[in-house]
Amino acid sequence: MTRRDLLLTATALALAGTLPAGSLLAQGAPRRIRGTIDALSGRDLALTTREGAKVTVRLAENAGVSAVRKMALADITPGTFIGTAAEPGPDGVWRALEVLVFPEAMRGTGEGHFAWDLTPSSSMTNATVDSAVQGNDGKSLTLTARGQQVQVMVPPEVPVVTLIPASMEDLRPGAQVFLSATPAADGTLNAARVTVAKDGVVPPM
Repeated sequence: MTRRDLLLTATALALAGTLPAGSLLAQGAPRRIRGTIDALSGRDLALTTREGAKVTVRLAENAGVSAVRKMALADITPGTFIGTAAEPGPDGVWRALEVLVFPEAMRGTGEGHFAWDLTPSSSMTNATVDSAVQGNDGKSLTLTARGQQVQVMVPPEVPVVTLIPASMEDLRPGAQVFLSATPAADGTLNAARVTVAKDGVVPPM
């Protein structure tokens, strides 16, 4: 992935990270979309969202396309910069739903702890791993983001991925995608980047 692609990805993820939870947001505010490709016609990407709605997203002329590659839980070590969507556990510790290990060039992307809409009660934490302790139930992480410390338990079955390059040719009907789209004044949804499933690995965020 080139430095330009990494910067585009960083910008897109950082914008997505600032959004409140919810599906359709006010006009002009970016909207996170998870769905399945129906068709790609030119730069118009027709999708069925996970909620069942049909939408069309206009991709920028220089839109970046990325995919994700599986990583091992053991790859999460102190000093790693990650993003993890998690739900609160009964013990007060967040339980991860997914983990994205950022490439080093994207360190600091969207740093913070904020609401996320993977599930109704989920949060997103983009942060540096201070400590990682392996246990019988997974790996316990201590994360620090902007001076805030967050405890996250990552169960063994949770997907751990990192970003890899992809291309427009990977935007095939049936492929699952994640993107952040911005509504124009006329209601058109526009996106500068899309992350697509490849080789059976679906964007988990």
